Amino acid sequence: MNAGAITERIPNRKAKEIYELICRHATISKTELLEQSGMTVSTLTRLLEELTGQGFILESGFGASTGGRRPILYEKNSAYAYIFGLEISRTLSKLVLVDLGMNKLDARSWTMTAEMTPEVLIRFIVDEARSMMERHGITKSMLLGIGVGAVGPVDRLSGTILEPAYFQAKGWRNVEICRELSEELGIPSMLDNGANTAILAESWHQRTQSFKHLLYIHVGVGLRSSMVSEGKLIYGAVDMEGSVGQMIIQTDGVAHRNAAGNYGALESYASLYAIEKAARSALKQGRSTVLSHLVEDPEQLTYTQVLEALKKNDPLVVEIITEAATYFGIGLANLLNILHPEKVILGGPLIAGGELFFQTATQVAIRKTYYYPAYQVVFSKGQLGEEALAMGAAVMVMDQLVRL
Repeated sequence: MNAGAITERIPNRKAKEIYELICRHATISKTELLEQSGMTVSTLTRLLEELTGQGFILESGFGASTGGRRPILYEKNSAYAYIFGLEISRTLSKLVLVDLGMNKLDARSWTMTAEMTPEVLIRFIVDEARSMMERHGITKSMLLGIGVGAVGPVDRLSGTILEPAYFQAKGWRNVEICRELSEELGIPSMLDNGANTAILAESWHQRTQSFKHLLYIHVGVGLRSSMVSEGKLIYGAVDMEGSVGQMIIQTDGVAHRNAAGNYGALESYASLYAIEKAARSALKQGRSTVLSHLVEDPEQLTYTQVLEALKKNDPLVVEIITEAATYFGIGLANLLNILHPEKVILGGPLIAGGELFFQTATQVAIRKTYYYPAYQVVFSKGQLGEEALAMGAAVMVMDQLVRL
């Protein structure tokens, strides 16, 4: 069941334009809609009546008078429908239930262990989705669909997760996730890579601001990136989600953990894997560190212990994080010099782990940006944190209402 069923809910192109204008604002007056749409009064009035009658929008009072009658205000009807947003990542998967205002009604997460095969996870998702519907009194007819933001590469058109690397469980290749979810839940489903859904969420959250060119980078097990320009996602000939991690920053550098990867690739220096590898090596060398009291076997060390030591301001861990952030800042500067985004949103475990990585990386990036200070870029951790991928998957579904 594809997104066409969603797109057809508002069949009129001009009605889609008006609905999209209303969605960009908390409330907007009829006068403002006339100015921004360029439509005649009679056409706009008819479209507003249609959208109101169908339940897409609501009249929400009157605006301030400018000398004549007070203008009617309109807003999106958040209760028109509900959407599931699903994140599938290497360490965690998450399901959220939202209304059309992107207000979160419910959420559930699962740790991606070695037992979390596609079959197991899909069963959990379907059971939890049905439980959420029951808890909130939502019927299938009230659901717009389910969006999925997954580790790439993915085939968006067929709704298939292709060959993602580094899952602990087996079976994550050529998973027809959209087909399986649609068959189980009986609702439309859509798929994109998680970096794209994350930037969709952040872009929607900042829709009233003036940023036109946004870059998003997720720093975790690997590096994942996406970009929005003029409100539209930028796509390449193939799924580009993990390509930023293969950026070469040292031609004679360390070998990539994957035989197909580049020597000296950015994610070999700035990722959870790189930090864990550096910390394990230091423990084996007998370096003085809090980590030696947190884990007996260096090979069992995880990023969780690294974070614990960082909170205690352990000098060795501060050194490791600073070095990783410096390398990441160099890679980020390369992207700034090529793409020139107005705003860069950074997310993922390394960004959420504390200020040291974020501050070091952004300072290094700024110092190596060619047109600085004439070119000013805003760095942000984003507004939605670790829920951005799942929320953005829901935004992806909602956006189909205004697609032609």
